[in-house]
Amino acid sequence: MTEKLFYADPYLRETDAGVLEVEVGKDGKRIKLLLDRTIFYPEGGGQPSDRGLIKGDGFRVLVENVSGKDEIWHEGKLEGRIPQKGEEVRLILDWEWRYENMKAHTGQHVLSAVIKGLIGADTTGFQIFPDYSKIEIDYPGELTWELINEIERKTNKVIWGDVEVEVEVYEELPEDLSARLRKAVSEKIKPPIRIVRIGTVDVTPCGGTHVKSTREVGIVKVLNFYRKSRKLWRIEFAAGNRALRALNEFLEDYWEALDEMPNKNRPLVERVKELKTEIEKLEEEKDGLRRELWRWKAKALLENAEEIKGIKVVSYIEDADMKEAQAFVVYLVDKNSGTIALVAGRNYLIFAKNRDVEGIAMNELLKKVLAESGGGGGGSEVLARGGGFKLPPEEVLRKAQEILRASLQ
Repeated sequence: MTEKLFYADPYLRETDAGVLEVEVGKDGKRIKLLLDRTIFYPEGGGQPSDRGLIKGDGFRVLVENVSGKDEIWHEGKLEGRIPQKGEEVRLILDWEWRYENMKAHTGQHVLSAVIKGLIGADTTGFQIFPDYSKIEIDYPGELTWELINEIERKTNKVIWGDVEVEVEVYEELPEDLSARLRKAVSEKIKPPIRIVRIGTVDVTPCGGTHVKSTREVGIVKVLNFYRKSRKLWRIEFAAGNRALRALNEFLEDYWEALDEMPNKNRPLVERVKELKTEIEKLEEEKDGLRRELWRWKAKALLENAEEIKGIKVVSYIEDADMKEAQAFVVYLVDKNSGTIALVAGRNYLIFAKNRDVEGIAMNELLKKVLAESGGGGGGSEVLARGGGFKLPPEEVLRKAQEILRASLQ
């Protein structure tokens, strides 16, 4: 059993401990230590594990992951000799990491409580990431930025109100307390049961670490929200210094984006709309030029096409990518009756025909060609595609021409 000092004093940054067990990785560079006491919070309840340093005589461990409930293991990179069972070590917490996680966790409690009070939605999921946090709420209605802004305003009003955050521990919850909980205690939770109380704002069971007062959270900023399913919404937010960093990144991106605009005046959304309109006009012009090019290209290819029993067979090697090549081939055969097109690219085949051509199916033709050249593919009677052939495109195209001639005789 590891004594959990992070519960007794979540602000304790350094302490001594004894090594109970040692597990060394196969490469000798990673190690896991079981200690008799620890200030390192193990991952759980949406809060990531603490990070930091374990120092001993002739070694140190850069702690990257902490896990466990009764027995808490500290895993990380070993520098120096292998520590031994029974040794005394010094634990040093990565305080900035821990403190920002404490702010995020307390901020989440307030945010979830405000959401519950405002729209009656329960928080069903929570997780802290290095740069932001997220909750998932059970809500069949619509979330809008107007509603999110109101939630955010009420959340920060509580935070700036300097509300005391208390942790109470119970072997058995009183009935009146159970009735006031924002969420019920899971049946999986065994005593002692930790209850986090934030003034009259929130009372909920929680195994994480928290700040002493809401003012320490600083600020909660919602960064994004979106629907995950019919009744589930995800809300991404940041708290404390992470919120400031996120806002700075957004502002930097905003001003750099605006600086790239022909018209650099705010708001950015208006400049984007102008660009979208301009792009749509250019796309229309581009589409017109493409079709004009296709018309001349089709004319040139048809003039040099082989004719077999009244069917014009256009065959050529294509440099364009498969998507662009297929668009042209479909245009070619659709606009010209009695036409078949055989096209080979760097590593693709496209066979197509006008719907009035009878006596040959493109998917069957492709199947026969690939049987000799290797590769795979498929399609329909009028359009088939393949790739992965082992022969040069010119050789594959020649085989396709031979098989087609034999089929049409």
